[in-house]
Amino acid sequence: MNSFGKGLKLRLSLLTMIVLMVALVGPISALAAADTFTISQKFPIDIIVFVPCANGGAGELVELTGNLHEVFHVTFTPSGGFRVSISDNPQGISGTGFTTGAKYQGTGITRDNFGGRVGFEETFVNNFRIIGQGSGNNFLVHENLHITVNANGTLTVFRDNFSVECK
Repeated sequence: MNSFGKGLKLRLSLLTMIVLMVALVGPISALAAADTFTISQKFPIDIIVFVPCANGGAGELVELTGNLHEVFHVTFTPSGGFRVSISDNPQGISGTGFTTGAKYQGTGITRDNFGGRVGFEETFVNNFRIIGQGSGNNFLVHENLHITVNANGTLTVFRDNFSVECK
């Protein structure tokens, strides 16, 4: 499984855990004032990505290692709703191209905000950059996703703009 597939699987697992937590804790929180908690943690990253801009446009595999810092914030409202905010950013992520030996840095930020009471709304923005030595081998992955489900459970908005760009 490539790094994108692993990330998607991790996101889906996390989302499932949050939905279950909201289902169990949400009704209790409706009886009290707003409850909130925040978790800040770091995860080691060791992934191999294909950078199509590298190696004069022929592309190359790059192994990136370092840490991913995540801040996870949840608020349960007195009305029974919830709001979740997740922010991830690479810290000290770097790597070397398998073919050229060029050095790369991983930078960017990913933000995910979702919540609801009756219905659901999510906005996900991902900007991940792999910055290589020299010109023309910088790689940008960008995604902007928005989903809205109304109180009847009907999907009313689904926008997913995904792009990959070499600079």
